[in-house]
Amino acid sequence: MSALNENSIALLASATVNLKNGDGKSTIYTVPVGKSMIVSHVVIRNPTASLAGGTDFDLGDGASANTWKNTVNLSSMTAITDFMVIDGNNVKYTIFNAGDVFGIIPVTGATADADATADLFGYLF
Repeated sequence: MSALNENSIALLASATVNLKNGDGKSTIYTVPVGKSMIVSHVVIRNPTASLAGGTDFDLGDGASANTWKNTVNLSSMTAITDFMVIDGNNVKYTIFNAGDVFGIIPVTGATADADATADLFGYLF
């Protein structure tokens, strides 16, 4: 089995994110100095509570975190064993540059206090 190289999709980060309505942006990953990144997909997993009401989450950089994917519906996630893969289908691949902060923000988040783990996959070059 060959080792991963710079052109392979890799797990870039895992972070606990806040998903309740009114919570601000949660940072998943900051692109390191001298590097760029392309996101292939994000996995949201193991919510601490039901994400009912969570119909609009945005992902990306900037204050609104909507530069990669917006209006992601996570409201069907209910149990700690649930997970959802959010991929780049129908998304123009965005190059994130050194210092860009990729995160998630609940625009219309869960009604209960809920956190989850977000796994960020992509290319770092």
